[in-house]
Amino acid sequence: MMCSIVPPYMLRRLAAQHEPRLRAVARAAKESLLHIRDLQAARATPVPAAPPSARQAKPGPPSRTIFDAGSSESLPGRIVRKEGAPPSGDAAADEAYDGLGGTHGLYADIFGRNSIDDAGLALDATVHYGQLYDNAFWDGSQMVFGDGDGQIFQRFTKSLSVIGHELAHGVTQYTANLAYRNQAGALNESMSDVFGALVEQYVRKQPASRASWLIGEGLFTEHVQGSALRSMKAPGTAYDDDVLGKDPQPDSMDTYVRTSADNGGVHINSGIPNRAFYLVASELGGNAWEAPGQIWYGTLTSGALPATCTFGKFARTTLATAEELFGAGSVEHDAVRKAWETVKVKV
Repeated sequence: MMCSIVPPYMLRRLAAQHEPRLRAVARAAKESLLHIRDLQAARATPVPAAPPSARQAKPGPPSRTIFDAGSSESLPGRIVRKEGAPPSGDAAADEAYDGLGGTHGLYADIFGRNSIDDAGLALDATVHYGQLYDNAFWDGSQMVFGDGDGQIFQRFTKSLSVIGHELAHGVTQYTANLAYRNQAGALNESMSDVFGALVEQYVRKQPASRASWLIGEGLFTEHVQGSALRSMKAPGTAYDDDVLGKDPQPDSMDTYVRTSADNGGVHINSGIPNRAFYLVASELGGNAWEAPGQIWYGTLTSGALPATCTFGKFARTTLATAEELFGAGSVEHDAVRKAWETVKVKV
């Protein structure tokens, strides 16, 4: 399944713009929407997890290759930097290289995971994809980054949380393989936001109290009234702009959005489990990649999540994981229960 960072509802809003100054933006958004549709149709078949025999006891070092599409849509493109090579001098290529390394480091050092598939998968990324391409995506085997249109979006390698988010779709693909629709799809998106935020915090050595909890911070140009694509701390507050509109994410089940658009609201309703994770991390303090991250990673890899998982099933599994790791009645277990109660998900 091809998963992209910019929600389709945001692209549709841009595609509908008629002002002369936004003509190129509207055209770029239309092309991105068509591209998402075509790629999703081509990659509708789930990718199976790596066989257990391929997995190693200990994570190996990263194996990164960065390609340059040269503004074409041909993948992977020309190699511009390989593992261990010095910086290329191309900002996008070097940001992608560093972001892949930071993501690999989080999974290896904290979760003992051997790359995205837990079997040493090489990490490939293509930069400078398309012309004014307003997106970044995981296509089932590699990362792809556009340069943005320059008016709404800047290059998509600028945000470490975006790189971590998209690679986390790969981890989900090789573990729970949550269906990309309705609540399961919102959980799929939320898991990517959680681990995207954790990658950023881990690389920057930020405790939960000092983190921004923003996904896609730095992507918008100065013309946009907004800080990021999403806020995990306060869903619905990431942007409020004349062109983009207002961030539509709910922060609890009280304002859950029932829609057939966006695959049943996968980018919208992900705000609810996102906030639950933030609340756990905030309650426990310290580094979010420690106890909170271990609970969420343990849940993702538990084998207990059905493809059509609901928020309630996911919440109950996080509680079971917290109990297994830290004990019933522990502060960690209580923090998880309290978080789901706050966002009105029944456990």
